[in-house]
Amino acid sequence: MTVQTHQTPMPMHVLDAAVALAPEGDDQYTGHTHPAYGNMVGPFGGTIGATLLNAILCHPALLGDPVSLTVHYAAPIADGRFTIHARVMRTNRSSQHWFVELIQSDQVAAFATAVTAIRRDTWGATDAVFPQVPPPDTLAPAPAVPRAAWTACYDMRFIDGAPGAADAGNHASQSRLWIRDQPPRPLDFLSLSAICDAFFPRIFVRRPQWVPIGTVALTTYFHADAEQLRAQGTAPLLGVARALHFGKGFFDQSAEVWSPEGALLAASHQVVYFKE
Repeated sequence: MTVQTHQTPMPMHVLDAAVALAPEGDDQYTGHTHPAYGNMVGPFGGTIGATLLNAILCHPALLGDPVSLTVHYAAPIADGRFTIHARVMRTNRSSQHWFVELIQSDQVAAFATAVTAIRRDTWGATDAVFPQVPPPDTLAPAPAVPRAAWTACYDMRFIDGAPGAADAGNHASQSRLWIRDQPPRPLDFLSLSAICDAFFPRIFVRRPQWVPIGTVALTTYFHADAEQLRAQGTAPLLGVARALHFGKGFFDQSAEVWSPEGALLAASHQVVYFKE
């Protein structure tokens, strides 16, 4: 006797909906911004970067896993539809170089370069130090920021450096926090690339007042392969972010993303425009 059961399909995670692409011929895709990842102006840059990366991961010519991704935010991105062109610039024996453009109104709004490669076992070491911090279940989740819808898509538990928490005697720009997708989602390159941009702009920590800002360029280095990311499941990740310099309308900020066991999964560096 055959028994048939009805299983309700699992709904798509909001991040997957935000970065979803439809193929439109050779090297071309279409996508649409998602209101859940809205920012103060336009969409959250982390999902834009993840969408550009997704065009590479969906491409039939893909070789290996992402090693680096550099996103240039060339212009404000409007809510709505966009087109993405992704093409291989060069394929070597074990590595590949990519160029990806996001087009709106017949103009480039963002573009990225990326390197993918076939990973191999080699000697390894980590000079960065995994911080000694309290576990995530001992910390309260930070409330979402109403003016930035995307913050509701992450469970953030700050150890220190929450925006607006600095006092007159504290001038550090560093933040340390546990972070994961909300609702929880198994980690992969798309979610990790978005998380690398989920650190509040350092100027909001260093000098806690709201000013107009915008990321100009963001580079993420992936230190883990796909198997290592799958092993993380939905566990919270430890993020550390800091700035080096503020001035003349720009500042930089760097970030590290660690597994709970102390493996450095990714590092990023970005330059951000600000206006007085």
